[in-house]
Amino acid sequence: MQAPITVDRLRFLLYSFKEKLWVKPLGFCLLSIFVVFTAKVADGTSIAEHLPEIKADSVKTLLSIMASSMMVIATFSAGTMVSAYASAGQSSTPRSLSLIISDDVSQNALSAFIGAFIYSAVALTTMSNAFFNKAGVFILFCLTCLAFAIVIITFIHWVDSVARLGRVGSTLLKVERATERAIKHRIDKPFLGAISQEKIKEQGTCAIFSEQVGYIQLIDIARLQRWADKEDCFINVAMLPGDFVTPEQPLAYTNIDVDHGEITSAFSIDEARSFEADPRFGFIVMAEIASRALSPSVNDHGTAINAISSITRLMLLWRKPHLNKSEQKSSCKEDCQPNDDVAYDRVSVPALTVSDMFDDAYTSIARDGAANVEVAISIQKSLKTLKACFKDIDKNFVDAATELAEQSYERSKLALTYDVDKERVENIYSS
Repeated sequence: MQAPITVDRLRFLLYSFKEKLWVKPLGFCLLSIFVVFTAKVADGTSIAEHLPEIKADSVKTLLSIMASSMMVIATFSAGTMVSAYASAGQSSTPRSLSLIISDDVSQNALSAFIGAFIYSAVALTTMSNAFFNKAGVFILFCLTCLAFAIVIITFIHWVDSVARLGRVGSTLLKVERATERAIKHRIDKPFLGAISQEKIKEQGTCAIFSEQVGYIQLIDIARLQRWADKEDCFINVAMLPGDFVTPEQPLAYTNIDVDHGEITSAFSIDEARSFEADPRFGFIVMAEIASRALSPSVNDHGTAINAISSITRLMLLWRKPHLNKSEQKSSCKEDCQPNDDVAYDRVSVPALTVSDMFDDAYTSIARDGAANVEVAISIQKSLKTLKACFKDIDKNFVDAATELAEQSYERSKLALTYDVDKERVENIYSS
């Protein structure tokens, strides 16, 4: 029997749950209630004879302190997080909000505070009704001390990070890390585990359409493969995660006439793009952060330069498969066979377009930063680095970097008014 949930879909669901702010607090609440009643287990064991006696009033005092303080701290932490979300939307870009919400430190802090409050309230109620005997009171005392320690450590850790929560620099770093994960996942599975569309001669006679309008967040290739095996056909996927879907655009093609719902169910479509399976979205968000920083109301070219540095690091990640191929060729003997990474041989997927990726990353920054010599120089240096690093490795990257460098230079020539600044940009561009 085949698994109803594939690995890719499970990974996507876990990422989606991470963006939900209520998941961890709910889990901590259930855990805290469970922990309280586990203390009762000690009352029915022989260990009770060897445990010291703890007065119930001392435990009640600790629980009362925790119950009265944790709700205040939880309310304060929730208010701080809401302020950080508003700050992120205003200072960087609203598209980064999902990453701010999924911040582990903030979620863990809020969950710990709410969980400690629920624990103290439930434990205080059971203690008031003489639910525990000698051993149970001792175990509950130990658990209460442990809860205090966890809350204090969590609070200290949270205070250290809350000052940076929602700030532009911290948001840019989160976007870079999310984009890095998406790029590495795409490098490991260049065509999502399917066959490259370049190897397919026939597109298919039956076009598959969807009535939904939105962005593709996930394509369940394993599900398409299972269906293609069952129907003994081939599926040619026409769109990638991050593409905008409308009813007149085909999602895929097949070589048999089929019910569209069987195939469209493998495409997760929503109103917004997701970082998890869409490397281009990360570049778009970083470019938006840079453009916001370059606006006249902000006038922060340093953030734009930091965004360009992040983009450069991420672009260089695409060298990994080429370098790995070179290493394999140098260490491979004559009878060595090339690696076959195709896991789904009845599905084809188009390649990620390099020129589109460069356009997402650089065009808006080059446009908005054309009149800023520092930003113009930073763009030229970044593209120059990419051209040098991808030379003799990938012509598509070299061509895209060359085209963007020329466009950025032409924009700067028109926007810059000081001749010395124009010469500085020209010297880097022509070198």
